[in-house]
Amino acid sequence: MMRTTSLRRVGAIAALLLAGTATGAHAQFSGDGGPGASDAPAAGASTASEPGQRRGERSRGQKTIDVTPYLEIGQVLTAELKGGGDVLTYTTVAAGVDAAIVTRRAELAATLRYEHQFAESRGYSDQDIISGLARGRLELVRGLNLEGGALATRTRADGQGADNGIFNGRASNVANLYSVYAGPTLVQRIGDLDVGAGYRFGYTKVDVEAPALLPGGAARQNVFDSSTNHVAWASIGQRPGDLPFGWQLSGGYEREDASQLDQRFEGKYARADVTVPIGPTVALLGGIGYEDIEIGQRDPVLDTNGIPVLDANGRYITDKSSPRQLSFDTDGLIWDAGVMWQPSRRTSLTARIGRRYGDTIYTGSFTYRPDHATLVQVGVYDGLSSFGRGLSGGLAALPTQFDPTRNPVGGDINPCVFGQQSAGCLNPQLGSATAFQFRSRGVQAMYSSRYGRWTYGVGIGYDQRRLLAPALSAIADFDGVKDESYYLFLSAGRELGTDASLSLAGYVNYFDNGTPGVGDVRSGGVSAAYSRRFWRGLTGTAAAALNAFDQDGFNSQLIGSALVGLRYNF
Repeated sequence: MMRTTSLRRVGAIAALLLAGTATGAHAQFSGDGGPGASDAPAAGASTASEPGQRRGERSRGQKTIDVTPYLEIGQVLTAELKGGGDVLTYTTVAAGVDAAIVTRRAELAATLRYEHQFAESRGYSDQDIISGLARGRLELVRGLNLEGGALATRTRADGQGADNGIFNGRASNVANLYSVYAGPTLVQRIGDLDVGAGYRFGYTKVDVEAPALLPGGAARQNVFDSSTNHVAWASIGQRPGDLPFGWQLSGGYEREDASQLDQRFEGKYARADVTVPIGPTVALLGGIGYEDIEIGQRDPVLDTNGIPVLDANGRYITDKSSPRQLSFDTDGLIWDAGVMWQPSRRTSLTARIGRRYGDTIYTGSFTYRPDHATLVQVGVYDGLSSFGRGLSGGLAALPTQFDPTRNPVGGDINPCVFGQQSAGCLNPQLGSATAFQFRSRGVQAMYSSRYGRWTYGVGIGYDQRRLLAPALSAIADFDGVKDESYYLFLSAGRELGTDASLSLAGYVNYFDNGTPGVGDVRSGGVSAAYSRRFWRGLTGTAAAALNAFDQDGFNSQLIGSALVGLRYNF
């Protein structure tokens, strides 16, 4: 009887793993291709944006519909304390809505904001800014969900350029980013079989406001424009029980078409996996299969010196008459093996080693919940990715319940969000809008908790991108270039009674550039905001921020900012 109970327990653990593989099988195309993949939980934390609000902490079964439209007005002052001494002021007027919906069949977390900045200083022009983040799930019928997500934000146009944390009208290397994904997922139990299937469509667009400034003679990477991607997958399997092991057969197809250089990614795979319990809390994992992946693109237009011609936004111009060349091509056997350990409902560990892309890969994840308010996650990933596919996967990995936070001065969405059940951080995806496909490896860790009226979190990570380019193309020098990113994100918040709150945040980024002739970029910043409710939905805010960055080949900068404003929630 004890043996049967142990087998059932590990069988349940294995079922969770197999179900995760069924719904996330698109990751098979690129291993665990980034923090958004199933074995790579992300890091981040958020604090209540308004006094008394903790939407991200609601339990899954609690029915809540909270939709809050608002209007804001504020006065902002920004001063270059080092690197120029310029001081500018502007008035900001914004309208937006924050939503948190939790019902028996639907979950949604969203924030949407339109802002207009009225310039008051010479050399600074008016701006219209749209920003937002949304992630939702709707259960159409039992086991069949419609999922989606969207992101609109400002980011760095080129990872090789400035990273000063201030995306105002005078900044260089600024781009508007828009990304959306949607699709159905199916997880059903038919008799003794677990059946899964899904489809996902993604679209990403980048509009460059101000191209990056690079040192003279530096080789410039291509800046992303737009892409569409499609992913379809299916699986069938059985849990341990009738058999002393669990098994699963799965397969899928993925394609991405990017406007830059007429780039195309196409991949397909089929594989078989087994889960073998060897104890009440431990199981061995193994899989073998076949995959076929091709990445191709055309050449850029060249000038008389053989140098790629750039448009006004720093993008290569595609030579439509050139033949498509492969930058990556693999076709053959894949395998991996590993272990899964779950000593309790609060702790789980998965680790794998395998062979893909003609190389050894390592992936894994660790989750620990010492209590209901604390979460620890670590993820290791290795796979093929791109800016467009990475954002679709990153959005899909975000929780459907979270409390989105923004920069208290600039209003931009913070790259990390935190929910009660999971967390997500888009730092690796937003660090560089490169148009190159790449091999992505890295690790990301997150710790968040709540103690009394304090909420806080720490996210830290490392991401390496090895660029892929055709060996015989005019940009072959970029093939194999490795860009490395290190990042740290901190946040904390406290409720000061029922009508006031304090929030703190900080970040550090370091971009180790692998492109010849281009130096490294370092940046960091801290911010603080105090909010107090005066009357009904009327809240006043005072905030300050300090940002510093240093780009090799340019003078370092230190920028101080302050805001005073009012917000009315309807």
